[in-house]
Amino acid sequence: MLVSVLLVAHIAVLGYWLGAELVINSSFRYVCWSARMPVEERRRLMEHVMDVDQHVRYALVLQLGLGFVLAALLGWMPGGDVTAWVCAALAAAWLVLVELTHRLRHAHIGQRLAAIDRGLRYGVMAALLLLSVTGSIATVSLPGWPAWSLPVWLTGKLVLFAGVMACGVGIRFALIDFFRIWQEVAVLGSTEAREVRVRRSYARATAILVGLWVLIAAIVVLSLGRPA
Repeated sequence: MLVSVLLVAHIAVLGYWLGAELVINSSFRYVCWSARMPVEERRRLMEHVMDVDQHVRYALVLQLGLGFVLAALLGWMPGGDVTAWVCAALAAAWLVLVELTHRLRHAHIGQRLAAIDRGLRYGVMAALLLLSVTGSIATVSLPGWPAWSLPVWLTGKLVLFAGVMACGVGIRFALIDFFRIWQEVAVLGSTEAREVRVRRSYARATAILVGLWVLIAAIVVLSLGRPA
């Protein structure tokens, strides 16, 4: 029963994730193409975009946590219930970090928390790639644990999810560049040249986002088809 509930949640989170991405991108585009709108109003809308962006961050952590909990409960990873609880606790702790980073983003400590969050993402990406390699090339045997190996389709999902996280980091860097230009608009005013740079920043972030969607679509295909 628990596995069935978690599977439904795993699917629901994916829909939640993609829906949030569409809302964010649409709102972001509206702000970037509203050069005639007062700067203060655009700034307020951009703050709203960043608030909504939290849902994408929640979804990524939830999807990762649910995936590993399910893998443990279904026997694809050693440890069973113990591993599942550990993965759930780590995901919960990461969600707390994500929330604190957002709430304190305008304070100095918020910048430090953001750096920790980025570092954590790099570590998780590396761990996903390492797990996909070790789990696919041989049966892994650890002291005190039964031997195990990952299905090929699951190792593919791990690699693709690492790519999804890399796209997320790429979008963050694109937004950092955007906010540098955005600050110029806020302080010095809107000009055609600055607005062109704002729209180009949007285009770069959106191009990376499209790549992220493609990777998620590939993950769904692997999950449904489960090729040997």
